[in-house]
Amino acid sequence: MKLVLAATGASGTIYLQRLLAQIDPTQHEIHLVLSKHAQQVAAQECDRLEIPAGVKEHAENDLNVPFVSGSARFDAMVIAPCSMASLGRIAAGTSDSALLRAADVFLKERRKLILVPRETPWSLIHARNVVTLLEAGAIVLPAIPSFYSRPQTVNDVADTVVWRILDQIGLPNPRAYRWKDQ
Repeated sequence: MKLVLAATGASGTIYLQRLLAQIDPTQHEIHLVLSKHAQQVAAQECDRLEIPAGVKEHAENDLNVPFVSGSARFDAMVIAPCSMASLGRIAAGTSDSALLRAADVFLKERRKLILVPRETPWSLIHARNVVTLLEAGAIVLPAIPSFYSRPQTVNDVADTVVWRILDQIGLPNPRAYRWKDQ
């Protein structure tokens, strides 16, 4: 699978970190793009984002990357976390960075685009932007953890969201908690 993983400036670097830890870059082609603000938030939240060997990093404004063109075949793009500002720019169709252009390409090519907003509360403008993106074909997966699995650590809590992201991409996640009849 060919994937683009990205992050913008919302709090929630842990979601990207746990996602990177659960996708094998020897089995999948992974491209990573962080906005300038995502880099600042990552430094504040986890000192240093651990990027597995084999993950291809790209600058936010490098428009010479393959995933900003509709002719390049990619399977899915995940923006986790996704700030409401970035979500709004994507909903408006602005493409003034590689990250935003890639999201625009995934929408126009009808490829899987998963946005993971973590901000709360939402304004009416946020809600309307979400509706616009849903209507355009994006998957909006708010970073809302579940507690059925009785998570014991912060990573366990974050993983409940990551498992849902992996489900949406179509990647197996054997550790994921699955609801069962009691």
